[in-house]
Amino acid sequence: MLTLNNEKYTAPELRQLSSKTYESDWQQSFWTFVKTWLDDKNYVEVKTSGSTGTPKIIQLDKQRMIASAKATGDFFGLKPNDKALLCLPCDYIAGKMMVVRAMVLGLNLYSVEPTGNPLKSVENEGFQFGAMIPLQVLNSLKSHRRQFEHIDKIIIGGGVVDNSLLDKLRTVRNQCFATYGMTETITHVAVKTLNGSQKSPIYQALKNVKFSQDNRNCLIIDAPYLNDSQIITNDIVKLHSKSSFEWLGRFDNVINTGGIKVNPEQIEQKIEPFIDNDFFIAAANDKKLGSKVILIIENEGKIDFNLLKKQFHTVLSKFEMPKQIYILPKFERTETGKIQRKRTLELI
Repeated sequence: MLTLNNEKYTAPELRQLSSKTYESDWQQSFWTFVKTWLDDKNYVEVKTSGSTGTPKIIQLDKQRMIASAKATGDFFGLKPNDKALLCLPCDYIAGKMMVVRAMVLGLNLYSVEPTGNPLKSVENEGFQFGAMIPLQVLNSLKSHRRQFEHIDKIIIGGGVVDNSLLDKLRTVRNQCFATYGMTETITHVAVKTLNGSQKSPIYQALKNVKFSQDNRNCLIIDAPYLNDSQIITNDIVKLHSKSSFEWLGRFDNVINTGGIKVNPEQIEQKIEPFIDNDFFIAAANDKKLGSKVILIIENEGKIDFNLLKKQFHTVLSKFEMPKQIYILPKFERTETGKIQRKRTLELI
């Protein structure tokens, strides 16, 4: 059973609808997943985003997807007939899981085209739950703030919520959360609160999820209902307890410059207030230091490098300072909009 836009559909009706051909890609993607979910196979094939490597197809067990949906429902207190907004493509796990949650939890799913500004097609609807990427949140706050605030609880994933967006979220009336997870964990296994009195930099685990660290200080996820074995990540964290951590950056991005290890994500957080465009910190070979810190900015115009360097000196240490700054008109990105750092570096 699925309630879609206030209409209830039985499994036979859903099978009939999912067998049709739809004009728009996003609708076809939605119904293709519904058809896959209702078939006789016990798994779903899902494409990873490719943000940290080559995109690949993996198989996820349907029963574990159901368990993930229930864990999300428990964490956010979702109830049958609650209205949920689907504005993410069903080509990837985040969109697929919104559909699964609707079916498993008995939610009333409202599906709209997954554009960069999805609320433009939402008039006076109010929702108890929704999910967006940071770009969608930013655009919604600019042009459809009222509709955005009518989503009681909204999870934000698929990219970093930077300081600029965090500042904007401070004044909204609804509850906003950042999520931690990946395709292999069937979306999020931890959540942190971004605004309100409960705002915190610490991620809290969903029910029955435990965390530990390896000798690199990288996060290890133990979630038996999602995976038979522990999931070892490349995410460096500060572990607060078995059920909470603070994300610091990616191990595979760490730069060893002159024997000092620096974390690009932490540098990015420090200099983000000074740069209006998309950017990232990376490493380049250096005869003296072994590796040096460089800054790559996406921009087609002119940049005052002297001003930037003066501003950087107020927040960065000697080893964190970019030794070179590169300007590129356009970054390489995944289909979901994430910056592909390695492929972008090849353009320099």
